[in-house]
Amino acid sequence: MMEAAVICLALNLYHEARGEPVVGQIAVSQVVLNRVKDDRYPNTVCEVVRQAQYSKINGKLLLKRCQFSWFCDGRSDRPKDVKAFKWSYKLSKRILAGEFSDLVHGATHYHSVKVNPKWRIQKKRVTKIGDHIFHRWMENDGTKKGKGLHTQKGFSKKRTAQTVEHEEEAWS
Repeated sequence: MMEAAVICLALNLYHEARGEPVVGQIAVSQVVLNRVKDDRYPNTVCEVVRQAQYSKINGKLLLKRCQFSWFCDGRSDRPKDVKAFKWSYKLSKRILAGEFSDLVHGATHYHSVKVNPKWRIQKKRVTKIGDHIFHRWMENDGTKKGKGLHTQKGFSKKRTAQTVEHEEEAWS
């Protein structure tokens, strides 16, 4: 498992979902993995997390023009809560090791329940977990060959949302 992927996923989990229950943290992370599997997005976890628009003039990151808001909000990306980041790191390793089934059924997008982004109209709502609503493309036609979006071998062996909720206290 590449260390860079773990760190990138952990940073995204920390910034996007650290206040969520574990099942919500896993769900948010699975959107990143589903994007890696989709031809419409970059091929690695770090590339997906850092996907953004850059100035054509000076190459600098454009504020508020990225896939995950924390990455281009103009504030430091360095975690302030060390304990929460350590948790995000440990959980990210488990997610990347494939310990969990796809709780978001191929979703490639999510948003807070507090907002109603315009793009949601063009996507299919999949589920709500914690404070996030998850969506996927109307047609899941961006699947990279051999990398099914939400069909994973050994589904019954992987943890589902219900088992994750039961295990949550034991992980703390």
